[in-house]
Amino acid sequence: MSKVATKTTKSTKTQSEATSEFTVSEKLAQLDEQVEWFYGDDFSLDQALEKYQVAADLTKEIERDLSELKNQVEVIADFTKD
Repeated sequence: MSKVATKTTKSTKTQSEATSEFTVSEKLAQLDEQVEWFYGDDFSLDQALEKYQVAADLTKEIERDLSELKNQVEVIADFTKD
């Protein structure tokens, strides 16, 4: 099981719900761990698809989080112009 699921309290949470509790920095660290696994000695084709999907999901969440942060910064910038 990945670190993503260790922070959840309910096993019924989806991957997206589980990682939404993490900061962008924590998600980036998780993504780095997922990518590094592909270069490690423990690589196996049986696990590769699952690891790839976790990495892809994290990437989508990070992009969404960064987009939200960008919007917040733009709103603050617009607000401070006046």
